[in-house]
Amino acid sequence: MKVFLRYEDNEDESKHKTLKITLPKSWKNGPASRLLDQFVESYNGGNEGQSNPLESSSMHLALRRSSAAATNDDTATTSLEDVPSDGIIIETIADRDDVFVCHGPSRTVEEINTERQAKLDQEKEALKNLSKCVHFGCNQRFPKGGPYPDCKYHTGPPVFHETAKFWSCCPNKKAYDWDGFQTLPACQQGKCTDVKDEESNQKQFLGGCDLREEMNGPKLKSIDDFNASAAAGGSEGAPVLERLRSVLGELGVENELFDQVLEGVKKEEMTTKEFQEGDAKVVDEATKTLGLKLKKAMKAIAVEQLRIS
Repeated sequence: MKVFLRYEDNEDESKHKTLKITLPKSWKNGPASRLLDQFVESYNGGNEGQSNPLESSSMHLALRRSSAAATNDDTATTSLEDVPSDGIIIETIADRDDVFVCHGPSRTVEEINTERQAKLDQEKEALKNLSKCVHFGCNQRFPKGGPYPDCKYHTGPPVFHETAKFWSCCPNKKAYDWDGFQTLPACQQGKCTDVKDEESNQKQFLGGCDLREEMNGPKLKSIDDFNASAAAGGSEGAPVLERLRSVLGELGVENELFDQVLEGVKKEEMTTKEFQEGDAKVVDEATKTLGLKLKKAMKAIAVEQLRIS
């Protein structure tokens, strides 16, 4: 593992220095402060350090990170992110990274996380009084009720198909990584808005299936789907439930359990929406409700995974 330690935090370029270090294996699982101490020792032993001696206690390491700008100027910004003094080298620094030596005391993992959480809480509190533009491609926020800033946006949702990323309204301008996608120019100009078009059923993003459907037309029903729909009085949800029952069975969910849950959901729909027995709408509504319940369960699992990790 090699890293490049760069000291450029000085207006006098003659005081700058770059030190290439090949890390011993024993260092990889050690603290990042070792790198800082090694650089300071090397720097002070050279010509630069004679007139500009450094002290490890008043220096820290940082990595340059890039991020898409939150504004509407189609640019990206870079900033220095502190490396914690007690951070494990192999976990915080990648092979051949440029590591910058900067003035200012180092901080520990706990200190950095505490500051980061405080900043997140402050931003969360500030967002309570802001609205986000609903135009595709515009991430600007503004005070609720205005004034509404100028806006550059897209008329169609983004498309993520295989490795390509582009806006559906601008299919000839594509990117193949996230940074490139973030810098694709907008095709419309206007004012930001926080009012959604309730009549529009437009998806928030499109994938390969959406592109194929657009090119080839709606997907034709299979014979099994057609028969399942006909048996349920023309319900569109019936074939979906049949497939779900089969897939869950392969995952170990007994068919009897699935049928019991589905019947319970149907009864809830008939009670709350006053459907008649045998009405195809009961199956359709039960399909939607069951989908929402499964989605909620999956989200709960995802939240638990994030909490554990």
